[in-house]
Amino acid sequence: MKLIKMKSSWLLLILFSILISACQPTGLSQLDQASTYAAQTKMSMPDVTETPGTKNTSEAEETATPTTVPSPTATIGPVGPSGFPDNVNPLTGLVVSDPEILNRRPVFVKVANYPTTGRPHAGLSFADMVFEYYLGATSNRFMGLYYGQNAEQIGPVRSGRLVDPQIVSLYQGILGMESAYITISDHIFDILDNRVVNGRSTCPAICDDGRQIVISVFADSEEMTKYTTQRGVENRRYNLDGMVFDMAAPPNGESGEKVNILYTALNRGEWRFDEESGKYLRWIEDNTGGGIEMIPLVDRITDEQLAFSNVIVLFAHYEEYTEVMHDIFIWDNQAGQRALIFRDGQVYDATWVTPTRDHPIQFFDQDGELLPLKPGNTWISIFGLASDFEEDDGEWTFRFALP
Repeated sequence: MKLIKMKSSWLLLILFSILISACQPTGLSQLDQASTYAAQTKMSMPDVTETPGTKNTSEAEETATPTTVPSPTATIGPVGPSGFPDNVNPLTGLVVSDPEILNRRPVFVKVANYPTTGRPHAGLSFADMVFEYYLGATSNRFMGLYYGQNAEQIGPVRSGRLVDPQIVSLYQGILGMESAYITISDHIFDILDNRVVNGRSTCPAICDDGRQIVISVFADSEEMTKYTTQRGVENRRYNLDGMVFDMAAPPNGESGEKVNILYTALNRGEWRFDEESGKYLRWIEDNTGGGIEMIPLVDRITDEQLAFSNVIVLFAHYEEYTEVMHDIFIWDNQAGQRALIFRDGQVYDATWVTPTRDHPIQFFDQDGELLPLKPGNTWISIFGLASDFEEDDGEWTFRFALP
């Protein structure tokens, strides 16, 4: 097994990011951790204190099948970074059946990964993009982006975090969440204003299913668009140029058929490339049997395994204020940070850039050219700059570390 080390240029970027940390987005003046807030977050963590062994997953592998969620069709040729046809989604490179759906802001929804009793999640297979990041206290959370198609049930919906308005602003979106700690909530509303759909009181946009518990709140992306329009948000087609899509894989990729995502030893995700579908299938940890077993992660709407065309691990600076309060430096990354892009069973070393605060993340190859993604949906895992990774015969393992 060979350890893949960052090049010296990347180390310089890391040092530069740390030196400028005081200039980064939040500007928070009140960062005291509320004890009830921390307690709520810790209550949702896995109740395991020892690292269990890993069970044989062959039985689970035999039962897993690729997702068959109805989706738009692939474009004929390469598209982007601008000049997208009216019927092509600029966030997937796919033709949509009704171009009218693109005449709105993208809809973002916060989705809980913990407590595990909220699994399987609802609606993630309908997302154009999913962002995954570390929350603290061993937990991570997802945020789905819905633009080219809707989902009637997305969730369980959970609270907002400091990084959310940065990501949402890049895509001119609206944000659905279930409350947030007061300091974080103020920060989110300061940036997004009436583009926030906050909590079950907004039903039918975000509703409780009747159980009135932490994992009983779900969103409807179409209703969220209607709700924000009624509140005065201008839902029209915005300029989302910046990404490039091509069915043909770029040359010079390395083998990348499996991706292990380890936010902690007990918080694990896996992507395994499926030749038949041409997509990466998602697996997730299950410790109900006393040890860790990786099982297919399905969408409760379809009961089919999540399948994504692109899996991206990007590195960014995390600023830790408390154990469960972090910001992530996504804005103002014109200089670029490292990313690894997986598509078609291959991996590509890339640089991710945010050219402005209101345009999508762009990905460049080692020659400074835009790197095309495979047309379809994209999953992005955000890792700290100190994170490490290794490769062994096409299997890549990423271990999260701050900052």
